[in-house]
Amino acid sequence: MPACKQRSFVAKTGEVDRKWYHVDASDRVLGRLAVNIATVLMGKHKPIYTPHVDTGDYVVVTNADKIRVSGRKADTMSYPSYSYYPGGYKERSYRDVLKQHPDRIITEAVRRMLPKNALARKMLKKLKVYNTNTHPHTAQKTEPWVF
Repeated sequence: MPACKQRSFVAKTGEVDRKWYHVDASDRVLGRLAVNIATVLMGKHKPIYTPHVDTGDYVVVTNADKIRVSGRKADTMSYPSYSYYPGGYKERSYRDVLKQHPDRIITEAVRRMLPKNALARKMLKKLKVYNTNTHPHTAQKTEPWVF
């Protein structure tokens, strides 16, 4: 008797249907929000998820300046940077970054949860973070993402 061949589905880049989701970051915990955003960017919420293909959707985050962290992280967390010059190491506190660039807090948290490769850099470009309640992506008909 011939054995039945079972084939796995592999998504192709041009055949992926992308949606736009809107997330309001007001009074959300940073880590829990970043996990859910990274899942949507990678496409793990879809049944067609393929690790080597970008099957994820676009995510628009508003009210990034109203994000919160739990515990004492607001006092102890820092964001390091290095310019690759001697003495070019800097650390900025969470509160400083929240004052000047609150969108970078969410972007960095999500970036650290994505795989570390070129595909992740493409995934991160689908993340749009804004400090205000409005965003310029209304033409894409964003759907609210419910966690």
